[in-house]
Formats: sequence, C-alpha cells, structure tokens
Amino acid sequence: MIKILIRWFVKNSEVIENKNVREQIISLSGMIGIFCNALIFVIKLFLGFSINSIAIISDAFNNLFDIASSIISIVTAKLANRPPDAEHPHGHGRFEYIGSLGVAFIIFTVGFELFKQSYARVINPEPVDFNPWVLMLMGFTVLIKLWMFMYNRYLHRTLNSSINKATAFDSLSDVVATSLLIISMLIALVTPLPIDGFMGILIALMIMYSGFDVAKDMVGVLLGSHPQPEVIQTLEKILKDGPSILEIHDLQVHDYGPGRILGSVHVELSDTLNIVEAHRIIDALEKQIEAEMNIVLTIHVDPISTDTDKTNRVQNDIQVIVSAIDPSIRIDHFRIAQAKSIFVVIFDLIVEKTLLESEQSNLKQRIKNSIHECYPHYDVVIDNVLIQEKA
Repeated sequence: MIKILIRWFVKNSEVIENKNVREQIISLSGMIGIFCNALIFVIKLFLGFSINSIAIISDAFNNLFDIASSIISIVTAKLANRPPDAEHPHGHGRFEYIGSLGVAFIIFTVGFELFKQSYARVINPEPVDFNPWVLMLMGFTVLIKLWMFMYNRYLHRTLNSSINKATAFDSLSDVVATSLLIISMLIALVTPLPIDGFMGILIALMIMYSGFDVAKDMVGVLLGSHPQPEVIQTLEKILKDGPSILEIHDLQVHDYGPGRILGSVHVELSDTLNIVEAHRIIDALEKQIEAEMNIVLTIHVDPISTDTDKTNRVQNDIQVIVSAIDPSIRIDHFRIAQAKSIFVVIFDLIVEKTLLESEQSNLKQRIKNSIHECYPHYDVVIDNVLIQEKA
C-alpha cells in the first residue's frame, strides 16, 4: 500500500537518488505516521478511561509521543536536504541522524514516565473492567502499527533512512507491547494480581530499551563509527579489480548523511606507468564508485616498483638494519619506488608490545637515521607501527 501512496503523492517517485524525491517520500511517511498515531491515541485513550486501565492509558500516550516522532522526521528530512554552505561544506545530511536521536530520546522519556505510573498501579492496584470490544479495538491498533512497521522498514531499506529505521523499531515495539497488553487483559480475568500494573512496567521497559538501542546507533554514526562491512567489501572489490592496481591501503569512509558519503584511499600502481595513464585509471575508478555506490572517493596514488628481485634484496638489507636496533622488530608490507635519482622505501613496523605515540615517533626516527647512515640516497617512509598478532 505504501508504494501506491508514494506513486500518488510523490512526483517521479521512482528516482529515489534525487534528494527532493527522497525528502518528499520521508515527509509523506511522517504525515502517514501522524494520522495513524493520532487515530490509535484516540482509540486507546477512550478504551483506557472506559475500563480504568493504566496500561492502556500509558500505551495511548506512547502513541501520542509517536506523533512528535513523525513531526521530527518531516522537519529533519527538510533540514537534511539543505545544500552545503560555507559553514557546512559537506551539507546538512546529519540532521537526519540528529532527528533520529531526538526520536530515541522521546521514546526513552515516555518509557520512563510509563514505568513510574505503572509501578504506582502495582503498589495501589485498581480494578480493571473487562470488555470484549476493548480486545477487538486493541487488536485493530496492533494491525495499524504492524503496517507502520512494515512500511517504515521498507523505506529504511530503500532510502537508507535512519529516521524511518528508528520509527520502524518504535512501531514494532508498539506491536509487541499492545499484544502483551491484550494477553494481560485475558490473564487478569483469572487472577487477582495487579496484572495491569505489571504489564505496564514490562511495556515501559521495552519502550526504554528501544529508545536506548536507537540512540546507541545514532550516537555511533555521529561520532564516526565504522561503515557497514558490506560497503567496505564492495569498495575494496571495485578498487582491486581496477586495471593495473597492485594493492590498496588506508581506506577511510566518512558518513555525512544519506547520499553524502566521502572517502579516501591509497592505491599502488607500477612506477613505470606514465602520469597520464595513472590519472586515467584513477579517474575512471572514482567515477565508477560514485555512480555505483554514491560515494565520493578521493584516490591517492602510491607508485611502487614491480621489480620483485630488487625489492626483496632491499627489504633484506633494511631488515638487517632494523634488527640491529631491536631483534624483535620485523618489517612488513615492504615496497620500493624509484625514478631517476629518487629511491623511496616504504614499510610498516611489527612490534611485540603497544608503544605510546612518542615512543613510536622515536623508534621511527632511530630507524630512519640508521638507514640514512648506510644509504643516504634512500627516502624512508614508515607508514604504521603495528602490534604482533599472537598465534
């Protein structure tokens, strides 16, 4: 049904790569959410007061605050679509993540308030009037929330929208909470225990956990979490399959919001390639990645010698120098590059224990000085100081 509504209300809805189309679809989902949550709130509030159920009344106010979540999704979609400016050169896409964090805060706050009210009902229980119509109408609200979960999940997967992901989680928690509430009403028919209060506490805890889970994901993204493994795997495959690519390293990806992903990587090419050919290869790769993955990747070229025999000889010489400083240190990922009077040696250091940043700098400098004493014409580049992996 959501696909039909999108086709009716969003022009060129199939072009989801377009920022304006994406904004309109997310805004539409927010307006649908407002209507559905308002309907559910009215139904549950009426039922809660009709049978004197704190659990149903609490659940109703949970849906009332879901309306605020839907409003946030509309506002953040518009803010996130604002173009880059002088203060925000990468755009405003992270507004969507901030909006999701706001939704998470609302979810958690509502859960905490429901917990307090439900605990009070356990301490001072009140009778709940059973009515078959209540079960039917509560079941109807579950179906609405289930549909909301499914369409928000669909939009999250289609648009990579964090705000729809947060809303989908919230809708699913509502489905579970209301379903448990229906079950508790049936159990209350055969026991004098304050099931209504206990069920309210359970619902509150579920809601609070849902808010915490969404907030954890969004804080991770805002702080700069690792991209999804499949994104890295796809990037690495495209790069390694590129013509004349020997190796890649130092791949970094920065998420500035959906459709605003930037990255950088070093690729190794033969030092025998001329500069025009190297530029053609890199330019083609950057354009391919942007077209296929919507990632703007800056590729840095590392010219590397393909003379294996010479590389091995130089590596053995360098390892002897390094071992004279500390026998436990090994060199790894060794490469050389040469052109006329330029001769560059590049490698990593493998050490047995963690070193402070100042200790790493001192070690690198000692090794460079020792190499220069033997080979003054070498330009030494030590990329990383890595810890020896235990077998």
